[in-house]
Amino acid sequence: MLPFKRILYPTDFSEASYEALKAANELALHFSAELCLVHVVSPVVQASPDFAASVSSLQEVETSAEHSLQKVVRQMVSKELHTRQIVKLGGAADEIIRISEERKADLIVIATHGQTGWRHMVFGSVAEKVVRLAPCPVLTIRAPQKS
Repeated sequence: MLPFKRILYPTDFSEASYEALKAANELALHFSAELCLVHVVSPVVQASPDFAASVSSLQEVETSAEHSLQKVVRQMVSKELHTRQIVKLGGAADEIIRISEERKADLIVIATHGQTGWRHMVFGSVAEKVVRLAPCPVLTIRAPQKS
C-alpha cells in the first residue's frame, strides 16, 4: 500500500472537491505519485424525437468536462506531478470504483459535501458509496463549513 504510486482524485468541480485536490496534490508530491483526475458525466436519457440533439449535447458536456479538467490541472496541480485526466459517462460512484480498479489506484482522495437529513436520503452520497466499495483506501475530505 505505501508508498502510494497512483492517487485517484474524483471531482465535480465544486469548491469542496477543490479542498480534496489540495490534499491529493500534497500526497502525490510527497510520494512522487501519479495524480489521476476523474470527472464522471451523469447521462440524462430522454426518450424524445430530439434524441440525436441530446446525444450531441452529451458529447458537448463531455468535451466541456475535459477542458475543465485540463484547466484544473493548469491552475491547481503542481507542475512537478505526472497527471492523467479521465472523463467518463455513467453513475459517479460506480465509475470512480471501476476506474480505481482499472488504474490500480493505491488511494482515492474524495470530497464529502456534508449533506444530512432529507438531502442525503434523496441524493445519497457518492463518497459514502466509494468508501464502502473501493478496492483501495479512501481519504475523505470534508467541505469547509461556511460561517
